Formats: sequence, C-alpha cells, structure tokens
Amino acid sequence: MKRQYPVPVIYKGREIKHPLFLDLLVEGKVIVEVKAAEKHNSIFETQLMTYLRATQCQLGLLINFGEKFVKQGIYRVVHDFPD
Repeated sequence: MKRQYPVPVIYKGREIKHPLFLDLLVEGKVIVEVKAAEKHNSIFETQLMTYLRATQCQLGLLINFGEKFVKQGIYRVVHDFPD
C-alpha cells in the first residue's frame, strides 16, 4: 500500500509540472480516496475517475468520513471494468 502516491499528468503530450497525489494505492490495483465532507458531492467521484484513467486502474473506493455513519459514505467507482 502506498500513501500520497504521485501520478504524473500528461496533457497534449507534455507532462504537467505538478502531479496528482492519490490518497492510497493498494497493490497497484485499487485507489482509495478519503474525504471528510458533511455531504457527498459528485465531484468526488469525478476526481476519483480522473485518477483511475490516469493510472489505468479499474477500481476505486471513495470513503467519506463526514457522513453520520461511515458505511453510508462508501462509494465504489469503476472504470473500464471487464464484463
């Protein structure tokens, strides 16, 4: 498991100066994005989808600790998962 894992951003064939930082990368396969917001916002899932595309990972978990119960704040995000 890697924390604050840097992911380079390539735009129009050029690498951007500042990389993205993933909260957790588990076994190089699952990205875990951690939030502490009172309400879920769809932008969190969009951010995680961007990370999935940039790393070629297929599965991400968004965990929002700001919800009343943690189990209500867990969201699964899938990118290009095989059937």
